Amino acid sequence: MGSDEDPWLAPDKLYHVIFCLSLTLFFSILANHTRFPLLRRYSIWIGSILSLAAGAAKETADQLGYFHSAGASSKDAAADLLGVLVAALVLSLCRKQALSNSSHSGRVLPV
Repeated sequence: MGSDEDPWLAPDKLYHVIFCLSLTLFFSILANHTRFPLLRRYSIWIGSILSLAAGAAKETADQLGYFHSAGASSKDAAADLLGVLVAALVLSLCRKQALSNSSHSGRVLPV
């Protein structure tokens, strides 16, 4: 597949980024709201892995001809990975901020 047929700056790549970013956020938040501490502890990893699995399944379906597509694309996979990385970064920063706020709220200042 030539670069003219699958450009980096195509709407399709943006859709891949948004799709995987959204799936990562969704699955991570879902895992974070379970009653199981192990799932909550690894919620970002769980969301990331499930999102990447969905992206890989979509690329496999493209290659097998299930969608009207030119086939699997390494650029689509890279866009999927970018979406997951951005979501994981945002979730990590939010978690760090929440932990920082909870540790400061219980502290009593000397008067």
